[in-house]
Amino acid sequence: MLTCWVLAACCLDLYGGRAVPDSDQPWDAIVVAGCHVRPDGTASPALQRRTEAAIGLWRRGLAPQIILTGGLGDYAPTEAQAAANHAMSLGVPAEALVLEGRSTSTEENARFAAQESQARRIIVVSDRYHILRSQRVFGRHFEHVAGFGSTPALDVRVKGALREVLAITWYAFKGYL
Repeated sequence: MLTCWVLAACCLDLYGGRAVPDSDQPWDAIVVAGCHVRPDGTASPALQRRTEAAIGLWRRGLAPQIILTGGLGDYAPTEAQAAANHAMSLGVPAEALVLEGRSTSTEENARFAAQESQARRIIVVSDRYHILRSQRVFGRHFEHVAGFGSTPALDVRVKGALREVLAITWYAFKGYL
């Protein structure tokens, strides 16, 4: 059982490490999956990494807007606002950003992002071990979804991928996949 769990975690991490697939049609938006805000109100390292990966795709011209998701957690502001503050500090204009600040889960990230935007073809950005679940969940709310995984430090990847196996199991049980 433990071997299967570890193997599944490795597969999730490898899957999310792939590049964004080529497309002959433009993407409507790049969506950043929300993540924690620090006590000082700044984006956590994971949220910063995800936001920076999305900015890189945006600067390559893959989509005209970035949708930042995530509601209020333990600390203000919302995850979406903390990510927006980080993006703007890196030179992204506010008009390129759409904020979805109500969600508290990947399912809500997807549902509320779809409500906040006219986008139908998106690239979802998260930590690489979270890409498979993100693509599946966002695929229920958008017509076409590609994933792009940011790469955290190895210890974060291992812990996150092992946790993600449980999260995928729970989402499958709930019917979200």
